[in-house]
Amino acid sequence: MSTFTRAVDLLHRGMDVNTLRYQVSANNMAASGVPNFKRSVVNFESELKRAFESEEKAKNGFQLTRTDERHFALNELYDYRDVEPRRVLDYTTTAKPNGNNVDAETEAMIVLQSQMQYRMMASLINFEFSQVNTAMQKG
Repeated sequence: MSTFTRAVDLLHRGMDVNTLRYQVSANNMAASGVPNFKRSVVNFESELKRAFESEEKAKNGFQLTRTDERHFALNELYDYRDVEPRRVLDYTTTAKPNGNNVDAETEAMIVLQSQMQYRMMASLINFEFSQVNTAMQKG
């Protein structure tokens, strides 16, 4: 896979994750007064990091030949395209006496951060395609 294709794919996936994170935080804010409501968060970056680390280990690590699928795998590749964002409920905290754990200020900051990251990624995708356009015009 070319670096261009990979970069655009990662940026596109990042934009999708930020859209989901925005929706989850908006839902959390909407339910900030509901008794016993537990906020959700989106987990994606840690799994993506694990996939990238597996690529490095598979490329540079020691390889074993497996003759049976039941044998232990060593430095098995975890493709970043298989990583999906996950919604995770936060059951561990309680911020309010009614059992609700939504902090509206925190959620508003997450919404703002998601919007800014989305715009940045859209600008980066635009830059990637403008570079290709420039290369095609000169070629």
